[in-house]
Amino acid sequence: MNNLDYEPTKLDVDKARQKTREVSSRLLEMIEVKGKVTEPGPRIAPCDDEPDAKDLYVTRHPWSIYGLSEEEVIQGMENLRRGLPEHGWKILRDGKSNSRAQDPEILAENKKEKFAANFTALRKTASGDTMIKVTVVSACYRAPAGTDLDSEY
Repeated sequence: MNNLDYEPTKLDVDKARQKTREVSSRLLEMIEVKGKVTEPGPRIAPCDDEPDAKDLYVTRHPWSIYGLSEEEVIQGMENLRRGLPEHGWKILRDGKSNSRAQDPEILAENKKEKFAANFTALRKTASGDTMIKVTVVSACYRAPAGTDLDSEY
C-alpha cells in the first residue's frame, strides 16, 4: 500500500510542530554549550517517501547554535557523541560532511521517537560565525481528515 515500513501516526499539524520543538529542545540540552540559538520553529513538508499521498507530511526544524568558540563546537559535538546513545538515539554516521569544507557531522535517529537529526560543526561560516547547525526531521505523519496541508507552512 505504501513505501513506508511503518504506519504514519495521525497527528494534527500544530501537535506535530510542538513535538518537534520538544525533541529539538532535548537535543539542545544534550549539546551542553551556551550560545545564541536561531529562532524559526518547525515547518511542515511533504512526505518524500510517499509524494502522491496528499495527507502525509513531515516536520523539519533547522536551527543552529552560533556565537561559539571553536573549542565549544568541538565540546558540543563530543557531548552529542556521548549523550545521543544515552537518550535512545542511534548514531548512523559520525565523520566528515560531503561539503567541500568536510565539516564534522553526526547523523542520528531515534526509532522510538520517530525522528532523525543531523548535526554539523561549522568552524567558520561566510559571516565569520562558528556554530553547530542542526536539522531535526520527523517520520511521516498523517494529517486528520479535512486538513489543507497546502495552507500550512
